[in-house]
Amino acid sequence: MSWWSRLIGGRSGGDIKPTRLDYLSEAMALERQGDFDAALTSYRLALRDRPNDTKILQNMAIAFTKTNQPEEAIRCYRHALDIAPELSGAHYGLAFLLLKRGDRAGAQTHLEAFLAKPPSGAESDRWIRHAEETLNVLRDGDVVSDESER
Repeated sequence: MSWWSRLIGGRSGGDIKPTRLDYLSEAMALERQGDFDAALTSYRLALRDRPNDTKILQNMAIAFTKTNQPEEAIRCYRHALDIAPELSGAHYGLAFLLLKRGDRAGAQTHLEAFLAKPPSGAESDRWIRHAEETLNVLRDGDVVSDESER
C-alpha cells in the first residue's frame, strides 16, 4: 500500500489491526497467581475500556477484599448494583462486607436481595445455605460468626 493511501485512511500491513490486550483475562490470571495488586491494575485498565462491565466490578471488589481494602470493595459492589440491581453475587459480597463493618441492617437487606433471586448451579447451594443461615441469625439478633471467606 502506498504512503498516499495510508495517509488518506487506507490500511497498511495487509489490513492487520492492532489488538488490544485483554486486561480482564490478564487480571484474572494475576489474581490466580496471588498477585492482587497487579490484578487490580489490570482490572482498572479493563474498566477503563468497559466502565459498565459488572463482571469487572465484581472481580475488582473481590480483589479489594483480599487486599484488605473493604471500602473500595464496597464501592465496586455498589457501582455494579447501580448498573444491574439484581446482581446476586454483588448483593452477597456486599452483605458480608457491610456485616464486617457492623451494618447489620444493610447486610440483611442485601442478603434478602440475594435470596430473592439466588444463582443457580451445583455450587450455589453452599452460598445460598450460608446466606440463609446468616440472615436467620441477623433476624434473631444473635452474633454472626465471621465465615464470609467460605
